[in-house]
Amino acid sequence: MTEDPIPDQAATTDHRLDGALVAILATDGVEEVELTQPREALEKAGAHTLLVSLHPGEIQAMHGDVHPAERFRVDRVVGDVSAADVDALVLPGGTTNPDQLRQDAHAVDFVRACMHAERPTGVICHGPWTLVEADVVAGRTLTGYPSVRTDIRNAGGTVVDAEVVVDGRLVSSRGPDDLPAFCAKLIEVIAETRHPAGGD
Repeated sequence: MTEDPIPDQAATTDHRLDGALVAILATDGVEEVELTQPREALEKAGAHTLLVSLHPGEIQAMHGDVHPAERFRVDRVVGDVSAADVDALVLPGGTTNPDQLRQDAHAVDFVRACMHAERPTGVICHGPWTLVEADVVAGRTLTGYPSVRTDIRNAGGTVVDAEVVVDGRLVSSRGPDDLPAFCAKLIEVIAETRHPAGGD
């Protein structure tokens, strides 16, 4: 009989996020590691991830904004996805990625809808630019790459310089060096949302 690979795969999964669907909103210019590490961590925790972008086909990831990295297949175009379709949202960085996202009405509307629906949202590096455009940072405490912090403050947010900051269901980090803490805390927040303390 042919061996079934599923048991081996299951052995590496902690199952906390079984059944969760997490949208990763990104486009060309996304910082590769800020896409791949959260996606791998989420999937190891049992979640399914959905790469959502501005256009179908593939997106071009980058290393350090200037060096082309891998290309990634897009699962859904953002105009065809709603907050009701997903359990959580991840906004990776790279400078040109969120700069393009914040100029797209469908992307901004999707981010705003996810935040208003209180979907757990992880944002890292330059990712807060899209949150600022969606007008959802006022009264929030978060972190981000140094060059976006003035924009966060001007939009009414409070900036903290820490590897990971949690404000309700919003998880934020400064950049690639913070990814281990970012991924761990994002999984924790999504798991708590799906299985609240004292719940069934």
